[in-house]
Amino acid sequence: MTFWEAVLVALAGVWAGAINTVVGSGTLITFPVLLGVGLPPVTANVSNTIGLFPGSFVGAYGYRRELAGQGRRCTVLGPASALGAVIGAVLLLELPAGALKAIVPVLIVIALLLVVFGKQVTAWLTSRGRGATERTGVALWLTTFGTGVYGGYFGAAQGVLLMGFLGLFLAESLQRQNALKNVLAGITNLVAAIVFVVAATHVDWLAAALIAGGSMVGGVLGASIGRRLSPTVLRATIVVVGVAAIVKLLV
Repeated sequence: MTFWEAVLVALAGVWAGAINTVVGSGTLITFPVLLGVGLPPVTANVSNTIGLFPGSFVGAYGYRRELAGQGRRCTVLGPASALGAVIGAVLLLELPAGALKAIVPVLIVIALLLVVFGKQVTAWLTSRGRGATERTGVALWLTTFGTGVYGGYFGAAQGVLLMGFLGLFLAESLQRQNALKNVLAGITNLVAAIVFVVAATHVDWLAAALIAGGSMVGGVLGASIGRRLSPTVLRATIVVVGVAAIVKLLV
């Protein structure tokens, strides 16, 4: 990797860390850059996951006010993300490249619909005595687990998926949902990174380190920007990023 390629990777890490904190889908920035500097797809995916997890936790710290009172949720849902991440990481190492990508656009479309029409769905459920409360814990745990599997395998738009499901199952503001999303996405990336390190395969440590440094800077910037966005702007940002993710993956 040349000097300017290294600079490009680090800058991609900054942008990915910021967009991950605000919405998600930072992988759609860093993954193509890593491919562009010559890394094989699996190596790029593994190195990217290892590099991005520090930024997720920096972003979560930036949202610490919105995390207040959500400790129990983190404790309950964190293991779902962790277990899913282990399975997803193992699948990445064992399955043919691209085996899961066929259903990814469909998942993102579903998540976007939940983000856009989440209030209407919640109102409909509430009118039937099935409001978005902690009683939906089993369904939320399972969807968080499924998102963890996907995040451990590839991760692009993992944040969009989480925001869709959290909006459906939790009666919380969009910013508090986003704070919880950052924690769960960070756990997913951390656990998947541990699996990859233990497997001692397909890791480009220079690329991972450059993205890690960049993503931490991006996490600080993303938290500063994201916490100031109104619910409408944040929801619109999620939709725009989600649509861009679908187009990118299909193309």
